Amino acid sequence: MGEFELLARVKERLPQAGPPVRLGSGDDAAISVPGGATATSVDALIDGVHFRREWSSLPQIGAKALAVALSDLAAMGAEPGEAYVVLGVPPDLDEDGCIELLDGMTALAAETGTTLAGGDVTRAPALTLALTVVGHAADAEDFVTRSGAQPGDALVVTGELGGAAAGLLLLEGTGVKGGSSGARSSFVPHSDIKDERKRSLIAQQLEPRPRLGAGRALAAAGATAMIDLSDGLGGDARHLAAASGVGLRIDAAALPLAAGVAEVAAAAGRNPIELATSGGEDYELLAALPPDLLAAATAALQRDAEAALTRIGEVVAGEGVEIRLPGGETLEPTGFDQLG
Repeated sequence: MGEFELLARVKERLPQAGPPVRLGSGDDAAISVPGGATATSVDALIDGVHFRREWSSLPQIGAKALAVALSDLAAMGAEPGEAYVVLGVPPDLDEDGCIELLDGMTALAAETGTTLAGGDVTRAPALTLALTVVGHAADAEDFVTRSGAQPGDALVVTGELGGAAAGLLLLEGTGVKGGSSGARSSFVPHSDIKDERKRSLIAQQLEPRPRLGAGRALAAAGATAMIDLSDGLGGDARHLAAASGVGLRIDAAALPLAAGVAEVAAAAGRNPIELATSGGEDYELLAALPPDLLAAATAALQRDAEAALTRIGEVVAGEGVEIRLPGGETLEPTGFDQLG
C-alpha cells in the first residue's frame, strides 16, 4: 500500500463538499468561506482504548470515530460543517481495509451533512483516528456552552442512558449469565447473542449516533447550558456544574434507563443506576433549561429531532453534583477519565 495511491482512492469516494467549502481534499489545505460563527472540536480514537477491532467492523469504527466527534458539535447546538481526519494505519491493515473504514465514515457524513474536507495518513503502531470537526451557526451567541446554567433551571437529558456501558459488558462477557470478570479472553462474539434487547445495547456501544438535531432544537428552545454524555452522566454533570458555577441535583429514579440495562447489570453484579451514571459513551445530551420552556422544548425534540426529553433534576445555588437514590442515599458522581 502506498500513501498517494490510498489518498487517491479516498478522494474518489468522498461525497460532494458542502457550500462553505471552496476547496476540499487534495491540496495542501482546505479552503472554506463560512458565514456567521464556527465551533471547532478535536477528538481521537485508538484501538485498545476506545474500541477493539475484534469487536467492530471497519465501517463501524470509521462511523463511530466521526459520530463521537460530531457529538461535541451537537452539545453546542451547532450545524455540522467540515471534518478533517488523521488516520494512523497499523501494519496489519491494508489499503482495502482503509477504504472500508472510510466507507463507514462517509456514510455518516452523508447522513449528517458533514463534508470530509481533508486530513492526513501515517503509519502507527495501532489503528488511530484523530478528527477535527467544525460546526456553524449564524451568530456566536447561538451556540450553547457549559457555562450558562442558572439556579432554578430544569436539568434534562435526551434519549436513554446506560445502553453503551451495558453493551460493553456484553462484549466483555460480564453482562451474560455466568460471565467472567471482563478479561479480554472472555470476549463473547455478538453474533452469538440472539436477544434483541442485548443486541440493541451492543449496537449502542459500537454504533453511536450524535444528537445533532436534538442539540439544535435545545439551543433554539433556550437551553442555558449543554454537554454531551461521552464520559458518563456523573462526570459530565460535574463539568457542567463547575463551568456554570452552580450545583446540580439529580434524581436517580427519574433517569431513563435503556431497555435491558438492569438485566445486564444484574448479571455483571453491577448497580444499573451506577452503570448509567458512570459508564459513558451514551452520547446523549445533558442540558439546563428554564422550567417554563420545558414543555415547548420537549415537543420540539419529539417533532424535529425524534428524541425524547426527560427531566432528571434541577440546577441549584452552590457547587458539585448530588445524585439522589431512592431511599435518600446519594451516589458519587463519577465518569470515565482518559488518563485514569
